Amino acid sequence: MNAPVSNPEIIQNPLRARKIGGGTQEMTEWYLKSETGPLLDVLLGPVDTFRWLGPENAEFSSLVRDSLRRGRIYDPALAASQHAEMVHAYQQAGTQCHFLPVDEGTPMQVYARDSSFMTPYGAVICQLANPRRRGEYAPALRFYLENNVPIYEMVSMGNFEGGDFNIIRPGVALVGYTDHRSEGVAARQVAQWFIDEGWEIKFAPIDPFYVHIDLMVCMLTENCAAVCLETTDDDIVDWLKQKKIEIVPATFAETMALGCNVVALGNDKVLSTRVAKDLNQKMRAIGLEVYDPDMTMFTWAGGGVHCMCQPLRRDPA
Repeated sequence: MNAPVSNPEIIQNPLRARKIGGGTQEMTEWYLKSETGPLLDVLLGPVDTFRWLGPENAEFSSLVRDSLRRGRIYDPALAASQHAEMVHAYQQAGTQCHFLPVDEGTPMQVYARDSSFMTPYGAVICQLANPRRRGEYAPALRFYLENNVPIYEMVSMGNFEGGDFNIIRPGVALVGYTDHRSEGVAARQVAQWFIDEGWEIKFAPIDPFYVHIDLMVCMLTENCAAVCLETTDDDIVDWLKQKKIEIVPATFAETMALGCNVVALGNDKVLSTRVAKDLNQKMRAIGLEVYDPDMTMFTWAGGGVHCMCQPLRRDPA
């Protein structure tokens, strides 16, 4: 892959491209300003080393606790098949898939959204709450450095995970926190970097039960978002409506099965999952093409398709 270095600051300081106080140069070879432009390149985690952590992960996910109560069982062959179907959906949509380096010590790095998130200025390396997952920063960092993606910044004031940085429009982001998976103090650190760059930031404090803000709010197109109205604060819903964003409602049951955790592929295409039957029908009704692979081996372990991807480059057109 090895694209040319697109930000000269990476040469001077490979671990902080951010210009203190704002004014950081945007990337050119890599380009990501929104969550809705045509997705050209995506970063995924490897399925080879994926396994369920089980009880030691239950503290960090209400979804994992539910799977444990129901006695669900991990099937590695089914996980590999489902992961391959997801990759095929990306390829059908014209997206090139890249993969984090395999690390035997980080079996949950398949959820590539947690350990980092992309910005117009480069990647932000996150801090994960689960001690068993904190090492996931390392393969993420290796990938970005080896592929000349600038490291915009690294979270240092506490836990913050990528599913809580939700770009709504260029220069506008929803920043969630639960004071568990993502902590308020770290969310404010992250938000301030982007406020300094001139962004509008809307904070979204949520209950730890809901894990990350992208469980209940995900952009579908430039002017349309899937939102679980039963779990999302009215203040956030009103803010989205003020932005002239059409709301496609997801049910509570689908949201708790990670059905609202979808990926905008651009060109009126969306990656969803088979479980989100009602939401999928609504998205198709407004003219979207929906890919809906079965992803239960991953959703039952606590993360959906949005949690599993890190957009690297979107077409600005």
